Amino acid sequence: MATSAGELIRQWVTSTVAVVVVLSLLNGVGAEPQVPCYFIFGDSLVDNGNNNALQSLARANYLPYGIDFNGGPTGRFSNGKTTVDVVAELLGFDDYIPPYASARGQDIILKGVNFASAAAGIREETGQQLGGRISFSGQVQNYQNLVSQVVDLLGSEDAAANHLNKCIYSIGMGSNDYLNNYFMPQFYSSSRQFSTDEYADALIEAYAQQLRNLYNYGARKMVLFGIGQIGCSPNELAQNSQDGSTCVERINSANQIFNNRLKTLVDQVNNELPDARAIYINSYGIFQDIISNPAAYGFTVTNAGCCGVGRNNGQITCLPFQTPCQNRREHLFWDAFHPTEAGNTVVARRAYSAESASDAYPIDIRRLAQI
Repeated sequence: MATSAGELIRQWVTSTVAVVVVLSLLNGVGAEPQVPCYFIFGDSLVDNGNNNALQSLARANYLPYGIDFNGGPTGRFSNGKTTVDVVAELLGFDDYIPPYASARGQDIILKGVNFASAAAGIREETGQQLGGRISFSGQVQNYQNLVSQVVDLLGSEDAAANHLNKCIYSIGMGSNDYLNNYFMPQFYSSSRQFSTDEYADALIEAYAQQLRNLYNYGARKMVLFGIGQIGCSPNELAQNSQDGSTCVERINSANQIFNNRLKTLVDQVNNELPDARAIYINSYGIFQDIISNPAAYGFTVTNAGCCGVGRNNGQITCLPFQTPCQNRREHLFWDAFHPTEAGNTVVARRAYSAESASDAYPIDIRRLAQI
């Protein structure tokens, strides 16, 4: 009889624990994020509202942008989530990382901030024809200002450093230095000043200096996103592709030179900066996989925007309140330049957990978080 009662008690405890676990999951109570914070630097591919208050043509705080995002238009240049939004989910954060322009409060600041700015580049002049934007150096300066707040919140520089060196720093710069600089000779002289090799060298030298600045302010785990196949964007296809679908090789070739230098920079950072753990994400290769075998990823259209104007919907970005395509999940590109949420999700998932040996070097984000 005693054994029977004990068995009943054991079953009751087991079922109660199971109910508590289920209720916890339903209420969103889960494990802590894999890292304490996530800081983001970049351009329009990951800007989530920092350009909204700037005098700039590079803004996306209007419909149809955000049509599939919970909360509507925010400044994200997509129909829904960006790459870093998906990475934040995969890292276990219960909310998206807020833009620097509106980040307030201890809980928010300590979890990370998004400094990205549409039209921004590694070079200061990049994107100037579009108006206001925050260059890579400006974003790093904003981060340095934020670190002083972290020091105040945590009570000492040592405590701040101990917090920050566990965080992940996502950096995706360089696209605009080609799109809105080097390959725009009507506005910029860089293509007359530099060969493609020389230009990549100049960009990487400036990039390396900003990484050192971040390192000096606590950054250790750095994720460097290579630039994608700009020559395959609807904008370049519309302007420079005879058939509207064959990628523009001279642009992609220049992009690959930059990416090769960036991958080498990862080794340099890891070898020269004590405790640094930089990794490279092969965005170019991931896009190449999608474009060469779109059906494997659920895409039927890879050469045209879901909304926009002109050939390939590639002349300009989406017009305010324009009606976009209905089959957004089947489009790789949302507008002339930026992927859909579906496209961003593929890149984010492969960056977080590499599906191919070439997706991430030397390790992926998932393993970086565990270090």
